[in-house]
Amino acid sequence: MGLPGNKFGGKRRRPRIFTPLMSPSVFLLTPPFTQLNTPYPATAYLKGFLNTRQIRAQQADLGIEVILALFSKSGLRRLFAHIAAADAVFSDNAQRILALQDHYIHSIDAVIQFLQGKNPTLAHRICQEDFLPEASRFEQLDELDWAFGALGTQDKAKHLATLYLEDLSDLIQECVDPHFGFSRYAERLGRSANSFDELYAALQQEFTYIDQILIDILAERMAAVQPDLVAVSVPFPGNLYAAFRCAQWIKQHCPGVKIAIGGGFANTELRALSEPRVFEFFDFITLDDGEAPIEHLVEHVAGKRPLELLKRCFALVDGRVEYLNLSLSKDYKQADTGTPDYSDLWLDRYISVLEIANPMHRLWSDGRWNKLTMAHGCYWGKCTFCDISLDYIKVYEPLTAQLLCDRMETLMAQTGQTGFHFVDEAAPPALMRALALEIIRRKLSVSWWTNIRFEKSFTPDLCVLLRASGCIAVSGGLEVASDRLLALIQKGVTVAQVARVTRNFTEAGILVHAYLMYGFPTQTEQETIDSLEMVRQMFAAGVLQSGFWHQFAMTAHSPVGLYPEQFGVQKESAQTGSFANNDIVHIDPTGADHEQFSFGLKKSLLNYMHGIGLEFPLRDWFEGKVPRTSIPPDFIAKALLDVEPVSLKPSTKVVWLGGVPTLRRFTKTKKDKQWDMLTLTIQDKRETAQINLDRAPGEWLAALLPRLSVANAEVLQLQDIRADYEAAGLEDFDFFWQSKPVNALRALGLLAL
Repeated sequence: MGLPGNKFGGKRRRPRIFTPLMSPSVFLLTPPFTQLNTPYPATAYLKGFLNTRQIRAQQADLGIEVILALFSKSGLRRLFAHIAAADAVFSDNAQRILALQDHYIHSIDAVIQFLQGKNPTLAHRICQEDFLPEASRFEQLDELDWAFGALGTQDKAKHLATLYLEDLSDLIQECVDPHFGFSRYAERLGRSANSFDELYAALQQEFTYIDQILIDILAERMAAVQPDLVAVSVPFPGNLYAAFRCAQWIKQHCPGVKIAIGGGFANTELRALSEPRVFEFFDFITLDDGEAPIEHLVEHVAGKRPLELLKRCFALVDGRVEYLNLSLSKDYKQADTGTPDYSDLWLDRYISVLEIANPMHRLWSDGRWNKLTMAHGCYWGKCTFCDISLDYIKVYEPLTAQLLCDRMETLMAQTGQTGFHFVDEAAPPALMRALALEIIRRKLSVSWWTNIRFEKSFTPDLCVLLRASGCIAVSGGLEVASDRLLALIQKGVTVAQVARVTRNFTEAGILVHAYLMYGFPTQTEQETIDSLEMVRQMFAAGVLQSGFWHQFAMTAHSPVGLYPEQFGVQKESAQTGSFANNDIVHIDPTGADHEQFSFGLKKSLLNYMHGIGLEFPLRDWFEGKVPRTSIPPDFIAKALLDVEPVSLKPSTKVVWLGGVPTLRRFTKTKKDKQWDMLTLTIQDKRETAQINLDRAPGEWLAALLPRLSVANAEVLQLQDIRADYEAAGLEDFDFFWQSKPVNALRALGLLAL
């Protein structure tokens, strides 16, 4: 099938004749902005899949490309000239930056290279504090001097350089484009946009300054790639406006190219789409897992699949929005979707920034992380505020540890990076255990972190194993730290249990971040303050290192949104908009006015993360009067003392992280009695330990440890060990397994999992 000629940079393409050996080329785009430090993984996932289908694809993260074009010597020259031409009156802060523009222009390239990890020696000059021009963002430095005084030169310099960029961002927002932001662009236009009118009106305006930079880059990319299908991933509301701007330009200048949009925003917001004007910009909107839908679109563009046989796809048919889903093709299993492919992305040009000193909080903005997923969906799938009715949550499908490690090794070879962020809804504990064992067996030197549920499966021994495999941090939902509300949320945990689990991680050396929620239906002022007190006590106990408060939002696909009457709230309107339909305005007749708590909750948490103000009365964080907490001041401390008994099942797996011990046999004499004894000497990375045992059980144990080695493919169970002990003619296994020598081995890496 021949395609109409398209214009790219003024040159007309020759029509192509497609054969079974040639498929249309796909250009996968992430529009501005998501993260500065690492690419959002959606396009890499899709490119990896398309590789398995021999479909030609290229990808680009236009966000980092726009940032680097803007924050460069030539970019700042153009920016300052543009502002000067406006001849407007600006704030004192903006005028200060404009007065110092030469300093910004001549320092920007060096600072960007430093934040890319290419110019580390610049840290010394930055820390002298006479190298970077300073505006309002630097006023907070006095409050944080204590923190960065304890950190190294590189981290302090990275923080100062981050403030420098944020000053420039403030200038852009005030003088050039109020929608600008490092991790979002025109987010307000995409958030809760039930009507398309406001976004559509914005798209009829002239390009903003940032728009023009984006479009110039897009034009170059389109001319170089010359795709037949452009697939735009929109994970967040802050990507939506730029996605439409890109599609608008492609429609005008490359009319033969088909354009599809998908990703998290479409999956949650556009499921009831009926607005035909959207299709002035896009030809297709796909929902849920993108692999099969994009393969179908490629076949359709090639003339091999009729429109009606597309999969989970909106299109405009005879002037009406139609949902097309007659395809009989099944979705691909996660094992068959291929390894994410990060080629084409500017992996060495991403920028690591350091906004605050907290070591856990920085992981989202500092460092380049390879993104992978352990399991599709959520193994729990019950939380009532979550979109558990949608496929990305409810369809649970884990990968195997072996396949995950294969993909990790592939990505390490491709990217040169050994850091991994598993972006699961909630990583399954059993799979985390299997993955940790496989990583250790393969002797992979990796660092990784993920999202979890704070469930009691995370025992001290499992946390030690995870740490040994390279796990450096976990994040999880504590949500509202109230047992009544946790039960209403159906989180399946209690506050005391969360405290003990976070203690297990912390004692193993794994950082812990908690997602916190306020404003859940029927939550009272008292429960909000009590929740803050629980959080304060957890920080004071040292079992929580980082957190983030967000206000509850009712979504259309959560149990609260689907059945609000069951949670004591009402929808403000029963009408469905023609465009985005996820966030629902609701009325809570019995709950508190939670807006009044927003600033105080966030201010207190920011200070707690820096170890400040833990002794302050809670009322000090709020402007108005708040109730006194009803939580005893030692609630968390007592919960941590309440050690839950560990009941080992016969099927409990036992592994040994240590090496092969050396043996010394000797005879102990006391009051004319002699005992044949054995000393096990065990060397670990930091110390040498010696354990004395009676010779017979000691020799049995010394022979057992190599069989328990984590390097072995076969993992022995406790029942196997018991049978072996008794077959050796030894007595009372339970007494021996709880004895002092075995407990000493547990501290050295004998783990029951």
